Amino acid sequence: MKYLLTLLTVATVGLVSAVPISDETSALEKRAQPEGVDVSSYQGNVNWGSLGVSFAYIKATEGTGYTNSYFSSQYNGAYNAGLIRGAYHFARPDVSSGATQANYFIAHGGGWSNDGKTLPGALDIEYNPYGATCYGLSASAMVSWIHDFANTYHSKTSRYPVIYTTTDWWTTCTGNNSGFGTTSPLWIARYASSVGTLPAGWSYHTFWQYTSTGSGVGDHDRFNGDATGLKKMATG
Repeated sequence: MKYLLTLLTVATVGLVSAVPISDETSALEKRAQPEGVDVSSYQGNVNWGSLGVSFAYIKATEGTGYTNSYFSSQYNGAYNAGLIRGAYHFARPDVSSGATQANYFIAHGGGWSNDGKTLPGALDIEYNPYGATCYGLSASAMVSWIHDFANTYHSKTSRYPVIYTTTDWWTTCTGNNSGFGTTSPLWIARYASSVGTLPAGWSYHTFWQYTSTGSGVGDHDRFNGDATGLKKMATG
């Protein structure tokens, strides 16, 4: 996610004011558009109880050769702090197939369980920090790769992955393909005052990464709904 810093205009948006500890749980439960964060090994050990957020996404894997060394402590720490949390995978379509990477992700913390606390895994598909923007794939090949990942993840977990992307990257690298909106929830990244135009196929977003410079750690996100809807995301 940090790769977007050089590619998007950053707008700083503060979190809501802290509330007394005794009121914190009820405040989070009542909040419209619950706040969340996403983190990776870059954030290290996270003091989850100090963030005042309702959910988190934690980087688990990248390609088929990287795992987040802090994943277990971050993932379990978020759970123990009462957050709904999920894992995400940074896609590397240039190194192996979508199916291979979906299986690698699931094997290293990216699975899903119907426990009311686990969000479906997310596929972070965005600008290539190592080379060509579209990883050397044509638009049709990229669409096939994403389908391969999504279908494999669904077959193993019963959930389709959330897709994290930007409208610009999606338009450039998939030809603005409209074939994922009926299955995969959209996590849109745009550091601005609104989500803007969404990629084709999605009439609404589920998550919005709106800043990388908010209070606390990591990038900051909002769920497009209320606490009941967020809970439903975690139960399937």
